[in-house]
Amino acid sequence: MPRVVPDQRSKFENEEFFRKLSRECEIKYTGFRDRPHEERQMRFQNACRDGRSEIVYLKAPMILNGVCVIWKGWIDLQRLDGMGCLEFDEERAQQEDALAQQAFEEARRRTREFEDRDRSHREEMEVRVSQLLAVTGSCCVAQAGLDLWQPSHLSLPSAGKKTTRP
Repeated sequence: MPRVVPDQRSKFENEEFFRKLSRECEIKYTGFRDRPHEERQMRFQNACRDGRSEIVYLKAPMILNGVCVIWKGWIDLQRLDGMGCLEFDEERAQQEDALAQQAFEEARRRTREFEDRDRSHREEMEVRVSQLLAVTGSCCVAQAGLDLWQPSHLSLPSAGKKTTRP
């Protein structure tokens, strides 16, 4: 299953969701909302591990809604807010497209192999049945219940009739 959509750049440039997030906008750290502001600051700083400065600059690549993007921005460690935006990640998009193409080709190859095996098996069965018919005759084969390729010989109860068991 591919992780990205077929035309990532087009989706990034044309969908309102991505157009909105590609413009720099205000962001806020929302973790631990039920805690006092000071504790939230401490938890965020500890999570950053290098919270020595007052502002943390972040660059986070990700796949968002099937599109490779990079979120770039900054967060003030005291106020826990900042600015950021999404950018299209061309390099990663090409890598993911190549992986998706490989997965598609592999699925196509496996389907072809399955169809070839299935066709070979059917042909082999047809040869066996024709050999059996040549040796025993069609009536013996039908009596033996091996005449599966001619459904007209099957009798099924009609839909309107009730069948009773002895």
